[in-house]
Amino acid sequence: MARWQMQDAKARLSEVVKKAVSEGPQHITVHGEPAAVVLSQADYQRLKEQPRRFAEFIRHSPLRGVELDLERDRSPARSVRL
Repeated sequence: MARWQMQDAKARLSEVVKKAVSEGPQHITVHGEPAAVVLSQADYQRLKEQPRRFAEFIRHSPLRGVELDLERDRSPARSVRL
């Protein structure tokens, strides 16, 4: 995770943008506190996409087709003294 102080990010904006594309998000701080993140266009588009419906998520899951044992445990609950 790259961190840039605001004054460095302003002075080297081209480098910040190129690193966002090649290395991932670039974090910018102001007085040592997180202030902003520079993202590549591809990362931004991925974040901007509409969330998928749950059924669509399941259809595209890498676990699709895996047989699951969904049998419920029918044993009695433990006894608790009140």
